[in-house]
Amino acid sequence: MSWADRPIYFIDFEGNATSGIIEFGVVTLIGGKITATRTRFCSAVGRISPEDTAVHGLRAEQIATAAIFKEEWDYFSGLRSSGPLAAHFAQAENYLLKTVWAYPQTVPDFARPGQVTTEWGPWIDTGRLYPQIFPALGDGKLEELVAACGLQVELDELAQLHCPVGRHHYHAALYDALGGALLLRSLLVRPEFKAATLPWLLQMSTLDGDKRSALQQGNLW
Repeated sequence: MSWADRPIYFIDFEGNATSGIIEFGVVTLIGGKITATRTRFCSAVGRISPEDTAVHGLRAEQIATAAIFKEEWDYFSGLRSSGPLAAHFAQAENYLLKTVWAYPQTVPDFARPGQVTTEWGPWIDTGRLYPQIFPALGDGKLEELVAACGLQVELDELAQLHCPVGRHHYHAALYDALGGALLLRSLLVRPEFKAATLPWLLQMSTLDGDKRSALQQGNLW
């Protein structure tokens, strides 16, 4: 199954285990094109510390009237039903998602075409793909990779179109999701990766040898 055959949903969350998810951003990629975005604030379910605010810029009083993230079940389970989820260092997004809903409904297993699973993952992870494929670019920090790949101007232009006022910066959910989506698109439009399959991307997005072996189903390329 080619990577272009299914929508890929690039996700970023702001928040942590204490506050819960307080902002999400989702970018839909179809055939390498950004076709949709969605973002909103979510009321905190716990304390937002001053240290947290220093990172993402959100205070409890700003988002107090927003619906909690848990009300987005239909949306996120629907995404996972139609395509794989992606993130930059996806372990954080997977963890936060599972603190709200341990499992999605029964969904396609895009790592094993024709099978089903009840897991949110495996995820496509640009934070794991880039350091393996382009080790000279460093350890995979989003901002550094966007700059190194010459994507900063395009990211800022897209942010003006899609991001809420005041959320045109790193550690804002949709801004970071747009940055990650551009990195994924930039990788997949390269001639050597145009024929990549979803199973291969999912396999290469884990550094755990046992998990990678479990994902392998013959020749995934």
